[in-house]
Amino acid sequence: MIVLDEQLLGRNIEVEIAKWYRGAVQFISDLRPNTVIKDDAIPELLRQQNQPSFVTINETDFWRKVTIDKRYFIICFVLSDSRAGEIPHSLRSLLRRSEFNTKAKRMGKVTRVKSEEIDYYTFDDRSVRTISLLD
Repeated sequence: MIVLDEQLLGRNIEVEIAKWYRGAVQFISDLRPNTVIKDDAIPELLRQQNQPSFVTINETDFWRKVTIDKRYFIICFVLSDSRAGEIPHSLRSLLRRSEFNTKAKRMGKVTRVKSEEIDYYTFDDRSVRTISLLD
């Protein structure tokens, strides 16, 4: 399951991801309808799902700040709001990389995807690893 942050609503990102992703694609607001979901509540909502991958462009509130858990995967895209339409392609490329190409490899990681590199840390090891996208 891919769960999109509510700030990505109204851009058809879910439609583009659903063209290639075989699982469910939902917004965080679908997990607790008719309520305001603060960022600090998101980890608990993710824990209630079956191995979700959460996608956001709100890097400043999630990278190195979110509670990490072995039951979910967080992807922070470093993109301006106007470039959010790039997410489906970038997400697909990320999920094809050997470090993230299965749920077992993704769970318990928080990633930050930038134009030239991917940074990530894990539940077990909070030191940041970097993968260059220029190689």
